[in-house]
Amino acid sequence: MEKLSFKKEESCSIRICTFISVAKFNIFDSMPPSAVKTVRDLIFWQYAKIISESAGIGKKNWRFVMRKFRQLKEGEIFWNEIREYVKEKERKDECIFCGKKNDLTIDHLLPRSLGGPNDEKNVVFVCGECNSSKGSRRLYEFWTIRRGLEGAKYEVPRIAEGKYLKFVYEVLEKNLLLDLDLNKIRKQICPECDVKFLCVKEKSVGKLSPLCLDGIVTLCFRGKNGMSQV
Repeated sequence: MEKLSFKKEESCSIRICTFISVAKFNIFDSMPPSAVKTVRDLIFWQYAKIISESAGIGKKNWRFVMRKFRQLKEGEIFWNEIREYVKEKERKDECIFCGKKNDLTIDHLLPRSLGGPNDEKNVVFVCGECNSSKGSRRLYEFWTIRRGLEGAKYEVPRIAEGKYLKFVYEVLEKNLLLDLDLNKIRKQICPECDVKFLCVKEKSVGKLSPLCLDGIVTLCFRGKNGMSQV
């Protein structure tokens, strides 16, 4: 009887551990977590995942990503010391998106047609095929159409996403929008946002996601509703 009892307890422990592991994965999969409350937080959360991937442990190591996120928020990590343009020069003959080494051209992460500036902070080198495929779409918009919202959260190439996040941060900082919280986004951004159709498709309406960054930075360049006063 004692052996049987031990086996039952062992089996129960295994089931509990399995449940906890699955729950942790599902919680992470629904990120950003409750700690991500503002646009600034969202940018740091996405960048923390980049740091995690660069460390070789992927973007879904919740504990590591959360630690880097907090270090970014508290100023323990200065992301300007992590220079995307240096890494870009290391791959100067490759498409940032797919790695092809011919037919390279310039792509604007925030398209010129949407007000994106023509400077190094907003451009990357891509192959003709990727450039044509991306067209006038923004970075996260493009990746969501291509790979779904989970793809936009976890699969955007490191150099392109790193440059874009810093570019968006700088624009939103100038417009005093980094501290926008979810309530203000729902009330004042969502009604004007032109990527809402993707949020509807991905069932993320009214939630913080990388698509919010596309929408807000676009409104900044279009000058809608006195964005700097939101």
